Amino acid sequence: MNEQELTYSIALANLDTLSLLNAKLLIEAAGSAAEIFSHRKDIKSIVPDANDRLVHAFDNVDNAMRLAEKEMEFIKKKNIRALTLSDEDYPQRLLECEDAPIVLYACGNAELNRKHIINIIGTRKCTEYGRESCRNFVAELKELVPDTLIVSGLAYGIDIHAHRASLENGMDTVGVLAHGLDRIYPSVHRQTAAEMIHNGGGLITEYISGTTPEKHNFVRRNRIVAGICDACVVIESAAKGGSLITANLALNYNREVFAFPGRTYDESSAGCNNLIKNHEANLITCANDLVELMRWGTPSKSKNKQAVQQELFLELSTEEQAVIETLKNVDDKHINQIVVESGVPYSQATMVLFELEMKGVVTALGGARYHLKRKLS
Repeated sequence: MNEQELTYSIALANLDTLSLLNAKLLIEAAGSAAEIFSHRKDIKSIVPDANDRLVHAFDNVDNAMRLAEKEMEFIKKKNIRALTLSDEDYPQRLLECEDAPIVLYACGNAELNRKHIINIIGTRKCTEYGRESCRNFVAELKELVPDTLIVSGLAYGIDIHAHRASLENGMDTVGVLAHGLDRIYPSVHRQTAAEMIHNGGGLITEYISGTTPEKHNFVRRNRIVAGICDACVVIESAAKGGSLITANLALNYNREVFAFPGRTYDESSAGCNNLIKNHEANLITCANDLVELMRWGTPSKSKNKQAVQQELFLELSTEEQAVIETLKNVDDKHINQIVVESGVPYSQATMVLFELEMKGVVTALGGARYHLKRKLS
């Protein structure tokens, strides 16, 4: 992405007179942020039926442009990645959400389109049961699906224990912040944040530098925690709290939700128990439960090659057929291309590709690229 387009994208995201949904509507109609700004005095040339509020949203863009130019200087100086909706590295799962951020700032080298991504969330006032459950879950997940990226919010309680357990087990972990990348909140988690950045994970936020950690920002950032993942894991939660907001968002985004049960009289587990009771979350007690329910497991070692080949001809879903069609007559394709051409949602496409890889049809080449290994008659 060129610098001008990125500057206009940042300005668009920080234009107080424009809602996020209207901004995305304009991007879709115009094709770029730069095109929107070049027609800002004639918005109806982009959206003919634009209402007066949208037409006048660009009457004063000076402040938004100043913020954008200042942020451009900051991200250059701090070596921060700024990802817009059209960037290949932008989290594709998040693109499925209508309220995805226009610009996402990333510090670190985390692959935000990893094949397996989950969030681990919970109460800030976790008990020893919650801490132990978190440590055991991450340690077991490392053995079962070691490439999983673990996302949380760098907050007190379960969040920070999830990040630290990931680091202890050599797993990449990403913190979603409710403020700009010029600070760490809470400051006592600064060392953990630094370790995350330098060990394959990192920090992401939709907020420009100078943004303070206001209460409403934490609620807003929860949609990123929910939307960027395949699954949401709630380890401990009271009857009310931010974790339940995130779990509800995950459900709205058609993500799988899992919850660790607690004793009926434990206030810190009331939220988890209610999620399970109301059939809004799958009950799990270990990582193996999640892996089985998400179908992230590997085929039995005893399955011989002939059995695998027979399976190819017996069962291929509509989604698998659609993915195979996109890979015919090409050397390889990036998963983003496969998603667009097959019409299979990203979160589902990752699983379909995994299943095809297990069946010996597709080969993963690295860099999120796939090759059709064998042709089917």
